[in-house]
Amino acid sequence: MEFLLHRRSSSPLSSFEANDKSTVRPCPPASPPATLALPKQMKRISEAEMGGKQAETSNPRDRGSSIWCLLVLVIGALVVTAAALTILKYLHFSKNNEAHPINKKYADALELALQFFDVQKSGKLVDNRIPWRGDSGLQDGSEENLDLSKGMYDAGDAIKFGFPMAFTATVLSWSILEYGDQMNAVKQLGYAYNSLRWITDYLINSHPSENVLYFQVGDPGLDHKCWERPETMTERRPVTQVNTSFPGTEVAAEIAAALASASLVFKENDPDYSSSLLTHARQLFTFADTYRASYSISIPQVQGFYNSTGYGDELLWAASWLYHATRDDSYLRYVTDLNGQRFANMEITTWFSWDDKLAGTQVLLSRILFFGAKDMPTVENLDLQMYRKTAELVMCGLLPDSPTATSRRTDGGLIWITEWNPLQHAVASAFLAVLYSDYMLTSQTETLYCSGNSYKPDDLRNFAISQ
Repeated sequence: MEFLLHRRSSSPLSSFEANDKSTVRPCPPASPPATLALPKQMKRISEAEMGGKQAETSNPRDRGSSIWCLLVLVIGALVVTAAALTILKYLHFSKNNEAHPINKKYADALELALQFFDVQKSGKLVDNRIPWRGDSGLQDGSEENLDLSKGMYDAGDAIKFGFPMAFTATVLSWSILEYGDQMNAVKQLGYAYNSLRWITDYLINSHPSENVLYFQVGDPGLDHKCWERPETMTERRPVTQVNTSFPGTEVAAEIAAALASASLVFKENDPDYSSSLLTHARQLFTFADTYRASYSISIPQVQGFYNSTGYGDELLWAASWLYHATRDDSYLRYVTDLNGQRFANMEITTWFSWDDKLAGTQVLLSRILFFGAKDMPTVENLDLQMYRKTAELVMCGLLPDSPTATSRRTDGGLIWITEWNPLQHAVASAFLAVLYSDYMLTSQTETLYCSGNSYKPDDLRNFAISQ
């Protein structure tokens, strides 16, 4: 069943400074920033340790969110998704298959969420809806002969972090693919397309050759001390790359997932662009898989911001999106063979976030069983059943009256995993719950069983609305 649901060199690395964050000082002059020399030999850790999400950082605040940044961009993407999914409370997949009117408050929420992307844009802004935003970052990447002017700033700063930005694009693509009709009904689909392409244009330009990927623009240590608007920046902004000498599996794989999912979005209206996205996605996945290492280990300076706890989930996530984009069975075998056994953590529930994609992967692969597994080889079908079983465990954990319901909630029922950016997990969980609910409705799957108790698609939707 196709998306939509409702419509049948390496050049030297330029590293950022590790500065003290305790004081604010004037912005630096327009001169090259100091850089830290990267060690000639990096410590390598085993795939079981780093690939499988077992690695823990010494600082507990590092796990699950950035220490200083607010993840505003990522949360914004998920708010877009939440707004879209809540609109779908009025799906035409209701029991009587009749369409319902869209609730205006959710349509307004979607419009405001998409305006957030316009607020965060870097580059040459044309017809931007935000009157107080102007051109910025026009020289980003120029010292490497790259145009990295587009993309989006992470939060209230002017840093472009490729890892969470790519996750934003992947989730936004997924939202458009499944719920684009609802976005279009409230005249917001064009804005969603525009914001997605603003990111993917940047991601394409950040990948100048097969095994080189620029994943960051700016020095967060300097930027977070500098009180200025992006439009008035004059300092030179370093760019940081991963390559064969300093690999970054999770960031390369996440960007591969972003470009593969976006290729589906643009496939009908811009096939040439879609093909370009898919070419980069394939190359980046091969790079990520061939040169396995965490970017947090290769380039330790990133640990203070978007520290990764492992890359195995991103490899499975990217392969899953590449399978949906290409129908190339090699990507399906990738997630069902040895790599699935190594990285999937079957029957162990996780929280979907910018750092951990396992729950999202499980729901995405479940989609195949809901809609398209009739001619699949038995072995691969059985392996996919394990992904679906784990996805069901995730859903059962979210339902508040399930025997296996998570206790990690506020007294009012809000999913609460960490005090750092707490809404990201609540909204991400709501998104997955509505997707799974709609997959059940569309495939006429009436019941979800949780330790002997039975639940309907509406129960998942009600949980999502409660968040």
